[in-house]
Parts: sequence; C-alpha cells; structure tokens
Amino acid sequence: MTEPGSNTRRTVHFAGTVQGVGFRYTTERIARRFAVTGYVRNLPDGRVELVVEGRPEELDRLLATLEETMAGCIRDRRVKDGPATGEFGGFRITF
Repeated sequence: MTEPGSNTRRTVHFAGTVQGVGFRYTTERIARRFAVTGYVRNLPDGRVELVVEGRPEELDRLLATLEETMAGCIRDRRVKDGPATGEFGGFRITF
C-alpha cells in the first residue's frame, strides 16, 4: 500500500479512437497542469500508453480531467499502479 503523500507510478493503456485525434497532445497539455512526470505515446496496436508518476491524488485528478476531456474517444482503459522510480524530469510525448 502507498503511504499518503508518497509518489506512485501509474501505467494506463487507453483503447478506442485514441490515435489520430490529438489524444497525446491533449494529455500533455493537461498533465502540465498537475504535479506529475512521465510520458504518453502511441502503441503499434492502436492503443495509447500513459506512464505517469506523482501523488495518487494528483494522478486521480489528471486521469479524471483527461477522461472527461476525451470521453468520446476512450472505449476502455487498463490501469496498473506501482512504485514510482523518479526517472522522469518532466512530462512529454514520446515515440
């Protein structure tokens, strides 16, 4: 279990119409409003992968904002939490 206030890594795979609709750019824009680090990228199978680290409350708010903004594009999401690594210096789109 994660201690309150400690950072978590959350990996989210989004499926639906998530490529070619500005999903990554929207995610990057939204992520910059929160105290998070990580990346977003397209996957060859048509999904989008979001790997993000921060306090669980920040991650929850980021995902809620993203899902509200892109609701018409997301058909499914798979979420996995784990320990943060601290490897990211910011948030970016990667390829």
